Amino acid sequence: MPSLLEVENVTVSFGGRRALDGVDLTAEPGRVTGLIGPNGAGKSTLFDVISGLRRPDRGRVGLAGQDVTRLGPARRARLGMARTFQRLELFGRLSVRDNLLVAAELGPACRNASSVVDDILRRLDLTDVADTLADTLPSGIGRLVEVARALAADPGVILLDEPAAGQDHEETERFSSLLGSVADEGVAVLLVEHDMDLVMSVCDTVHVLDLGRIICVGTPDAVRADPVVLAAYLGEA
Repeated sequence: MPSLLEVENVTVSFGGRRALDGVDLTAEPGRVTGLIGPNGAGKSTLFDVISGLRRPDRGRVGLAGQDVTRLGPARRARLGMARTFQRLELFGRLSVRDNLLVAAELGPACRNASSVVDDILRRLDLTDVADTLADTLPSGIGRLVEVARALAADPGVILLDEPAAGQDHEETERFSSLLGSVADEGVAVLLVEHDMDLVMSVCDTVHVLDLGRIICVGTPDAVRADPVVLAAYLGEA
């Protein structure tokens, strides 16, 4: 199966320090791909490169077979890429429904934006807060709304940066099921998350990033047992 997202030899430097050093990564349709690593490993920098917020010093980003390395975030979004952020980014003075409408009206189903939004609200159990201002929501619900807004754009590739932060156990279990159902629809899901139980239960493939380099790629079981990962990420010899 061809990859929807291809990252090849991406390098980013800040001053004399390399935040990313020759990173390769792929995300395939219908699969959840995990990206894990310690704080400061370069995960958010990589997401910024993939989504067009930062241009790499070297390397290439491909989306659905097209080189998008020099395209900005808006162009990538129109080509089918959506993302959430490590720091919650909602339109705080808009309702939950209007947050989703902003994305849906830019997507391929813009003529049916209201219907698309209603479907997503029901699917994510957000109908009861649809008319609530986003900046009054608990953080766990706010994270879910940000994911819902990304889905409203009907993406082929979705980048999720710590989407389970602030969620309780029950919310995380529901979110795990949601990720599986999104992937089943043919979306390529790339997940950055510190909740290892979530990562290991929902991901098909996991990439481990440490000090700007990919040190391991494999199934959750293989990654969990890799001695290099245990030393670098899990802190075990």
